Amino acid sequence: MTFKATLTAALPEARRISNFLERDYSGDGAVVSLDERSDGLWSVDAYFETGGAEGIAERIRDGLGTDAFCAPLTVEALPDTDWVAEGLKSLTPVRAGRFLVHGSHDRGAARGGPVAIEIDAGQAFGTGHHASTAGMLGVLDRLISTRRFERVLDLGTGTGVLAVALAKALRRPVLATDIDPVAIRVARENATRNRVRDAIRPLVAAGVSHPAIRGSAPYDLVVANILAEPLRRLASQLAPLVQRGGIVILSGILWQQRGRVIAAYCAQGMRLKTARNFDGWAVLVFQRP
Repeated sequence: MTFKATLTAALPEARRISNFLERDYSGDGAVVSLDERSDGLWSVDAYFETGGAEGIAERIRDGLGTDAFCAPLTVEALPDTDWVAEGLKSLTPVRAGRFLVHGSHDRGAARGGPVAIEIDAGQAFGTGHHASTAGMLGVLDRLISTRRFERVLDLGTGTGVLAVALAKALRRPVLATDIDPVAIRVARENATRNRVRDAIRPLVAAGVSHPAIRGSAPYDLVVANILAEPLRRLASQLAPLVQRGGIVILSGILWQQRGRVIAAYCAQGMRLKTARNFDGWAVLVFQRP
């Protein structure tokens, strides 16, 4: 019998929980996934073949301690089902302008025209199904139809879906950074899978202070699909790395949170070009005058 443990939390805490479960339980055969939810929270699911519901819950609580005191935990027994196959059924291809994001199980759907991006659900986040990611791809499709970009930064790359899309569409190098080493490993694997490994430079980095990020500036395009508060705090450090006329596209921002983010970037001299609502998530486009 399979047991499913689920913890729900905001992204930073969910990442810590996911990393802990992967580190401490993968040797026992546990499978861990980190998934975006529609309400802005994140779900960490771990599947166990042994241990019993109460025993698994106790092990997780003991291991996490106070790190997960805000994350509700449930453990349930699942019927005998091919859960990998069932999960893949829900990850249908997503079309956003010229881009088609699909899993390996839908590789055949990518034939005949669109810029195909193959991303399977896994440890890092960003399969293209979340409204913020799909919205970013749609905005990028329109933007690169009218302008050529040379220096590109994908900040908080996750699975690398935006970096892969840009590398394929622009045929230019992309610096892809993330605070999470697991995300960078996954982004590197996805770059290889999508045959753009040489065009994408994955880098573990917090914020924009890493010498490689500063050394590659100024950028004419920066994309960042993270969360509202980290994006707001980064405004004063990120704006100087953008060249005059350069574009910054931000998401991972709930529509009602957009005001504070817009104010932070406008305070740095950035001009808001567009603010679009994708199923309750804002995609903001700024330009440095």
